[in-house]
Amino acid sequence: MSDCLFCKIVKGEIPSRVAYQDERVFAFHDINPQAPVHVLVIPKKHIPRIAEMGEGDAALMGEVLESARKIASQNKWKDYRLVINDGPEAAQTVFHVHLHLLSGRRMTWPPG
Repeated sequence: MSDCLFCKIVKGEIPSRVAYQDERVFAFHDINPQAPVHVLVIPKKHIPRIAEMGEGDAALMGEVLESARKIASQNKWKDYRLVINDGPEAAQTVFHVHLHLLSGRRMTWPPG
C-alpha cells in the first residue's frame, strides 16, 4: 500500500533502525519506545489488521512470531512481552499488522 508508513519503512523510503529482516519479515526499533527495548516486527506483506487476514496469512504471522523469538534470543532478552493491537479501539494506530516486542524492564498489568 503506497501510503502505509510501515510499507514505506520496509521499502527504505523512511529510515529505520533495523533489528532483523528476512524475505518475508521486517523488524525495527520503535521511535516512541514504551520500554527500554521496543521492536516492531511486521510482515513485509501489507495486512491492515488481524481481522483482515487472508488465505495463507496465518503461516506468515507464525513467521512474525518466530522472528520475534529469534530477535529476543539473539539479544539474550530472557523475558519479554509480545503485543498485537487489532483495531482503533484496541489502540492500533498504524494499520499494517505489527507485533510489539518489549523488554528491558519488569512489565506490569495492565500494560503501561
